[in-house]
Amino acid sequence: MPSVFLAFVFRILSKYHPIFFGLYLSGTILHELTHFFAGALTNAQPVHFSVFPRRMTGNHWVLGSVSFANIRWYNAVFVGLAPVLILMVPILITFGRANLGRSYGWWDLGVAALVAPIFLSFWPSRADVLIALRSWPYLIPIAIWLWWISH
Repeated sequence: MPSVFLAFVFRILSKYHPIFFGLYLSGTILHELTHFFAGALTNAQPVHFSVFPRRMTGNHWVLGSVSFANIRWYNAVFVGLAPVLILMVPILITFGRANLGRSYGWWDLGVAALVAPIFLSFWPSRADVLIALRSWPYLIPIAIWLWWISH
């Protein structure tokens, strides 16, 4: 829970000054790495990787990006929605801490600060969703299956 609270604080601070984007760094790196590895595993052919923030139009910032040479209908959904997988990191940390039976210490605040950006970065961006929608042929069997189980 401290990580979720810190994520909320990081989100508020980042609205006041771009320097606070540094608080997002661990989450941004994981977000972009999931795109990169999903693209590499599904033959999307990643060609560019960046985690350096850059200002776009107005007050809009892009914190990181990965470019691909071969986004196709069969791999777009995996590449676009890959950041959802980073939610496994806090889940694994939580289960690991609970199963080891260790008491919590001050160093856990540092762990919470590193995990907090994950709660800000696991959501696929608008661009990610648009890429995932290129996999619309997957929607046909999913829609048929959903209709079948509901009747």
